[in-house]
Amino acid sequence: MAESRPVSISSYRLNEDEKPDSLKFNCMPDRLIEQEEHVRREYTFGGPDRSILQARLLKDGRPFMQKVVDGFVNQFFPVGYPYSVGEGYLVYSQFRVLQHFSSAVLSVLSTQSLLFAAGLKPTPAQATVVSWVLKDGMQHIGKLIGSRMGVRMDAEPKRWRIFADLMYDIGAGLEVVSPLCPQYFLEVAGLANLAKGVALVTARATRLPIYSAFAKEGNLSDLYAKGEAVSTVANVLGLGVGIHLASNFCASMQGKLLVSPLLSAVHLYSVVEEMRAAPVDSLNAQKTGMLVADYLKNGSIPRPAELRYRERLILPAKLYPDAGNVRAGGSLRRILRKPSHLEQLKRKFENEKFLLNFNDNTTDLLMHQSASGEDVIRGWLLAACVTKLAGKEVDSQIISSSTSKVASQKQDVLDRAYELMESLLPSLLNGLKEKGWRTHLFLEGSGTRAMW
Repeated sequence: MAESRPVSISSYRLNEDEKPDSLKFNCMPDRLIEQEEHVRREYTFGGPDRSILQARLLKDGRPFMQKVVDGFVNQFFPVGYPYSVGEGYLVYSQFRVLQHFSSAVLSVLSTQSLLFAAGLKPTPAQATVVSWVLKDGMQHIGKLIGSRMGVRMDAEPKRWRIFADLMYDIGAGLEVVSPLCPQYFLEVAGLANLAKGVALVTARATRLPIYSAFAKEGNLSDLYAKGEAVSTVANVLGLGVGIHLASNFCASMQGKLLVSPLLSAVHLYSVVEEMRAAPVDSLNAQKTGMLVADYLKNGSIPRPAELRYRERLILPAKLYPDAGNVRAGGSLRRILRKPSHLEQLKRKFENEKFLLNFNDNTTDLLMHQSASGEDVIRGWLLAACVTKLAGKEVDSQIISSSTSKVASQKQDVLDRAYELMESLLPSLLNGLKEKGWRTHLFLEGSGTRAMW
């Protein structure tokens, strides 16, 4: 066979289903050369059937600082960054470092205060050990309390992640002030660990949805691993600074009382900005309301990265008049005034996986147990169309009325709203999918659905 010639390529990957037969292999070069700006690599085929792709570095002419930067990126960022992650990942990582750094410094100060308070407690050593065990037991109770909120965390992972850090700061704050009341060491330390237990479960439960928002190429494990590496470095640096402060400026109680609130403020600010940077693509009540309102108002559908800074992460989510002022996930007990009302709703919305109950200023959306995200969008859009056609006069009479004339008028509004909704729904659903929203699932948060 004639001598093979090097071939310049950008990359080459041999998949399992692409292994060539011997005839094809004889037509391929013995080695492939990949040439980048300053790096050259050689790829050769090995193994019994020459199906194993082997790589060897031939030349690395990168400057020293570029090697350092590339090594840093490879260590702390997912493979393929920035193209393998979602928009906003760098901002998220920057505030994540600040968050973990401030949290680590605060933990050193709070632990020092806690140990100081335990030493002041005028009890025998055995009693102190028992108190410490009981204190840690409160953290397990906190974990059980936090675990009850799991379904709400699915719908609002950003809000609950902020709540987790708030609970952590409350726990750390109680530990910091514990030397001021050593006679109540067990009570104060127990409450602190209760708050930290809630924070621990909540933070862990919301971690996966946040990482999933950035995973563009199925690289969730890589994102998680690199995120933990960033957190580890920030924690180590924070521990070092915390030990230095605890030995100097914060050795006194006055120093701790001055520095701890500042650290908590930095910590909470960091986690809020960190959550704002995450483009979570799942649908909940707040985001669905904004999306339907934007679509009906100006015909636009924002991407998750465009909507993220409009979300309310601290204040309660508001209702959107342009989207029908819909309240999703209500219970039957709150929505239905009497048993016959359910039968009327079922007749009005026959073959639908939702029920709409129109009030004076709001619309309750009751979801069937098997309702999908697209069913909820359908119901939400219908409610918005009814509100748009009927104006501010929409009330509960659209479902039941004392006079046949009013009932006929309201039924006419509902029929026209159905026609409008059917004409708009395909475009809305296609637009949501094109913009990267997951329309197959709706996370209502309350966990309240019904069967009828």
